[in-house]
Amino acid sequence: MIRIHQIKLPITHTQEELKKKIGKMLRISIGEIKEIKIIKQSIDARKKPKIFYTYTVDVTVSNEKSVLHKSQNNQIVFSPSVKYHFSPTGKNPMQYRTIIVGSGPAGLFCAYILAKHGYKPLLLERGAAVDERVKDVEKFWQTGNLDLNSNVQFGEGGAGTFSDGKLNTLVKDSFGRNQKVLEIFVENGAPEDICYTNKPHIGTDILAKVVKKMRQSIINNGGEVHFHSQVTDICIEDQKITQLIINGEEKIPCETVVFAIGHSARDTFELLYKKHVPMEAKSFAIGVRVEHLQSMINFSQYGVEEEPLLSAASYKVAEQLPNGRGVYSFCMCPGGYVVNASSEEKRLAINGMSYHSRNGKNANSAIIVTVTPEDYGGTNALSGVEFQRILEEKAYQLAGGKIPVQRYGDFCENKVSSHFGKVTPAMKGEYAFANVRSIFPKEISKSIEEGMKKFNNKIRGFSQEDTLLSGVESRTSSPVRIKRGEGLMSEIKGLYPCGEGAGYAGGITSAAMDGLKVAEEIAKIYRAFD
Repeated sequence: MIRIHQIKLPITHTQEELKKKIGKMLRISIGEIKEIKIIKQSIDARKKPKIFYTYTVDVTVSNEKSVLHKSQNNQIVFSPSVKYHFSPTGKNPMQYRTIIVGSGPAGLFCAYILAKHGYKPLLLERGAAVDERVKDVEKFWQTGNLDLNSNVQFGEGGAGTFSDGKLNTLVKDSFGRNQKVLEIFVENGAPEDICYTNKPHIGTDILAKVVKKMRQSIINNGGEVHFHSQVTDICIEDQKITQLIINGEEKIPCETVVFAIGHSARDTFELLYKKHVPMEAKSFAIGVRVEHLQSMINFSQYGVEEEPLLSAASYKVAEQLPNGRGVYSFCMCPGGYVVNASSEEKRLAINGMSYHSRNGKNANSAIIVTVTPEDYGGTNALSGVEFQRILEEKAYQLAGGKIPVQRYGDFCENKVSSHFGKVTPAMKGEYAFANVRSIFPKEISKSIEEGMKKFNNKIRGFSQEDTLLSGVESRTSSPVRIKRGEGLMSEIKGLYPCGEGAGYAGGITSAAMDGLKVAEEIAKIYRAFD
């Protein structure tokens, strides 16, 4: 396989023009090209408004060595393919099927790959199946009536189902897990371009359909999926997990349990802590959601307010402040919505969401500041959870359960806004004016203010007075880490902490990859069912 980097073409190019460019670079005729596979497609807007696509491709030709020698171009290299392999080597028979707690990306992919290889896992989800869950969430946004087990955080697909469905990750991967995750998404209905676009995303509308199809595949391969099934207790004997209690009554014997809980499963954290499962507080980040007109972000990134051939523009900004704190954007949702993502009574948390088309009027992103156990008095493993709850209670009280909203100019002046400017909210759930700044400790709110000003040097208009801020963005990552050691297992034998809630991932793709990793470790010990 020959890999070619940095193939640059106008965004208006055709497939034939791409093929001609490849032939020219390889110094061969188009007829000699057997296959072209796009590995990566990114946007080059450095000369905006002239915008280009830049490609990395793998090309199959006859006589590869001869073609490589003839090309004499450092953009062209031999590319050994890295393909993911799930190769069970375990010899021990399973007394009980593997139980996976949580159907977010980590749990879903762990169950999916185990089911495909004959392990017949049991997937337990405290919330509802995705179709029922969508109705519950829409009802909450319309009425404010919260279902504690079926909401933006809990239910089939996890918190990522009500997000932008971003699939980019910074995790280094030499085993092909990243590509395998994308391929599994495509097999189950996601667009094929997620396998090569630089910043792939699915969108919450398509993601809901994908996770439902993955669930059906698990069932078709001998697994089971149980909804409305919350783990309310566990039994540990001689440092080994032996039984789960479901909904306070059903008892399920076990020997291998994957805890792929989300970062909002606070009651499960408390249960594990009470049972002396080793865990610790960790750093996470808190802040606000900011909304700008998408046309302004497009102009900044593309040089035009609208480019029909491109999707809504995204951005990523970060600054290190004189006070030593970093402030940065997170989970940017082009053409998206700010959503009420609460999961506990009288506590309010928000998130961002986009549909696949990303055609909303506003861009939104979290602007967040890292906090450490030293900031929130991390005296035990659950101190970060308690800190989150304090902020969410303040946010809830500020606007009577509605999303608190404030113009940036008023945020700087520490006063409640009285009117909107050019930017009006694009939100799922009711909202009301409030002093968002008052949610945070002074150093955090000051860091957000200063960071916004710095970002204006990168994106003109970023810190204009009518930029909208809302809060509180508190569920950026898990506030705890459930410790694991050799073979990714806890000190409690048979208990596997997994994914974002356990503290080992930060997004859909990395969580799914961690699910694959844990499945691989289980398959090193146990053989599949006959």
